[in-house]
Amino acid sequence: MFRPLGVYRPQSDTFLLARELCCGGLQGSRVLDLCTGTGALAIVAAYAGAEAVTAVDVEGRAVLTAWMNARLRRVPVRVLRGDLFEPIADEVFDVIVANPPYVPSAGAPRGVRGRACDAGRRGRSVIDRICARAPGTLAVGGTLLMVQSVLCGVETTLNSLRGGGLKASVVARWRQPFGPVMRSRAAFLEEQGLIRPGQRHEELVVVRADQS
Repeated sequence: MFRPLGVYRPQSDTFLLARELCCGGLQGSRVLDLCTGTGALAIVAAYAGAEAVTAVDVEGRAVLTAWMNARLRRVPVRVLRGDLFEPIADEVFDVIVANPPYVPSAGAPRGVRGRACDAGRRGRSVIDRICARAPGTLAVGGTLLMVQSVLCGVETTLNSLRGGGLKASVVARWRQPFGPVMRSRAAFLEEQGLIRPGQRHEELVVVRADQS
């Protein structure tokens, strides 16, 4: 994948989410990829037979990257710049896939790299907004697939989605050692009570939520 500096690179959370995305059967579906980054998940959806794929990111550099990667692979992906659901107005989708920023951080995101990772003190500043808007953006029978760290509160996510009328559960898990970003914030995470003293690993989960 073409990836300039500052654009989130596909890694374990991307691959975990891609596997669940392909298991769902995308033939003929309308797919929305939020926080697209390189466009990796949008491209996976297009390869899997989605009828229409829309990729959204707030960062101009990511939008250009996703557009270029889709063109290089000759797959039809509509790439839009904007804040989460803002660019798609009142459209509805059969599948929403999201790999949002979920790394707890002490302050506001700083720079392009920070905006790709940082998500407030509890790591939920973007997750909560997706949970609030997803029910109204899913078509009847539609599905949301979102990846996050357990440090951000899985039950909080499930309860929020259920409160919006969706049937929600965890469908995949992956445990991994901290990468450079998490290691650099270990002391902060311990202070916030998000990890145990000395803990240097986290578990990622994919949350699935279905519209009746």
